[in-house]
Amino acid sequence: MRYLELTFFLSCLLIQLVPLTVAQSVFLTQFCISERGNYTNNSTYQADLNSLLTSFSNTQVEYGFYNSSVGEVNGIGLCRGDLTPDTCRSCISNSSQDLRRLCPNYKEAVVYYDGCTLRYSNRSIFGTVDTSYSLALANTQNVSDIDLFTQKRDDLLLDLRGKAASGGLLKKYATGETLADFITIYALVQCTPDLEDQECSDCVADLSKSYSDFLKYKQGGRVMAPSCNFRFETARFYDTLPDAPPPSPANSSPPPNDATAGDAEEEILEVESLQFNLGSIRNATDNFSDSNKLGQGGFGAVYKGTLSNGQDIAVKRLSKGSGQGELEFKNEVLLVAKLQHRNLARLLGFCLEGTERLLIYEFVPNASLDHFLFDPIKCSQLYWERRYKIIVGIARGLLYLHEDSRLRIIHRDLKASNILLDEEMNPKISDFGMARLFSLDQTQGDTKRIVGTYGYMAPEYAMRGNFSVKSDVYSFGVLILEIVSSQKNASFGNEENMEGLISFAWRSWREGSASNLIDPSMKSGSRSEIMRCIHIGLLCVQENVADRPTMGSIVLMLSSYSLTLPLPSQPGFFMHSSTNPETPLLQGSNSGVTNSSNNVSARVSINETSITELRPR
Repeated sequence: MRYLELTFFLSCLLIQLVPLTVAQSVFLTQFCISERGNYTNNSTYQADLNSLLTSFSNTQVEYGFYNSSVGEVNGIGLCRGDLTPDTCRSCISNSSQDLRRLCPNYKEAVVYYDGCTLRYSNRSIFGTVDTSYSLALANTQNVSDIDLFTQKRDDLLLDLRGKAASGGLLKKYATGETLADFITIYALVQCTPDLEDQECSDCVADLSKSYSDFLKYKQGGRVMAPSCNFRFETARFYDTLPDAPPPSPANSSPPPNDATAGDAEEEILEVESLQFNLGSIRNATDNFSDSNKLGQGGFGAVYKGTLSNGQDIAVKRLSKGSGQGELEFKNEVLLVAKLQHRNLARLLGFCLEGTERLLIYEFVPNASLDHFLFDPIKCSQLYWERRYKIIVGIARGLLYLHEDSRLRIIHRDLKASNILLDEEMNPKISDFGMARLFSLDQTQGDTKRIVGTYGYMAPEYAMRGNFSVKSDVYSFGVLILEIVSSQKNASFGNEENMEGLISFAWRSWREGSASNLIDPSMKSGSRSEIMRCIHIGLLCVQENVADRPTMGSIVLMLSSYSLTLPLPSQPGFFMHSSTNPETPLLQGSNSGVTNSSNNVSARVSINETSITELRPR
């Protein structure tokens, strides 16, 4: 246990809780954390902090979760699940003002209100469990039948802990009630939705265990930490969320487990309106015949189909033994259905019947980029102007995901086979089954669940589980080098002198022979433009995460030739030439690899080079 987790245990506030029936923004306490250092007035850090907190105050989010970064400053705001968007924004706004007033010049601070929590730091806080600087509050009234009350309360909190943890990517929040003799116990459990399910459950369990003695005899109490919180009372203190309308007769499938809160249920219902009948998809694909099979991925096969109205579709049929579980399926449906951009594959609908889980996309006639890029004959169709258009299109699609979409997303599996090409060879980013909802800039989040494809994964993510928008930037850099060279990242050269593509590109750049990277099948094209793209690719794969440009900067680099590019530093050589970076860490569907020092574990799929998710503990 870290020292910071001990400090507040010794000074728990014995404050009587007044049960509320309407959510209020009542200030509770703040922590100004000196261990992270101080910033000076008029410094860049102060400017970034002000910009971040101002953006939080001026932005209304639908699900009560704020997370973003400006420069070195990372911020997270979480509103109680029953707050309206207006009340939530008001609470976050008040918190922002208080943090600047109460914790001047501190690089890390957290403030607790009755309705929300707000914190900022110069360290990585996204997707990371944090129970330090927790706040414990207790009702002054004791219960008479301690054993019965405690048992009923603990059972209720355990049940709500599981419901909140499985709440999904938008909201991890659950409320409920139970009877202890003639006393009704009301309780609430909540986590920041950037946590994994198990991390959320463990966070609440740790808090409950740490403060069990403090809350033992109390009729009411609450514990708040940066990543999770819980509360119980003998009077209702939360607003009841409206029930979701019943499903229509034509769509009788029950909503996924993500629908545990009103707003999340509305999201699920919107997506369910896109549900297809299994019979119509079987007819469209000739019962998933091999003749209609377009390809095989790590999570299943993709088939071409034609609906009864003549519309061509692409059907992703998730294999029953695939690594993509229920969470990933809901993830892809929820995310992709909300995305609208010319450089993203458009989801038309889905089917969830029995053991079948299908995703129905617009049909893209030219398959994926890898079918052209790594084919010695087809690659000749990719003249430079066409390759450059593909690079720019992918960059704009990623920029939309990172900065411009309604839900800010990290893709986490960007690679040539996940770039589809339409009839005009415009690129469309596809396969969002591994995506995560975050808004990271030059900062990183941590996870014990590693997903993606080995050769495209940023070294800090592959080895330590640290991910951010810069993880996608790294993958994009690998793609640029592949597009320029028509070579897979696994190797470059002949059998006598084989080395990784990134290693070859860096060595050639240092030696002034970067032109050796260019695909010889390209007979024309602007040499300066090609070299500029190689330069940008090397900037993207730099080992230092902070040195990698954002997608906004990359789009500007690609569109403005007057912009001077910085010199790239050494790439992250986390793969040696003897290792094929396009293969899993270990072969076999049940093989695993663990980095015990960082508690990172992965399970691999033999169908493709994707690393799917496993939760170690």
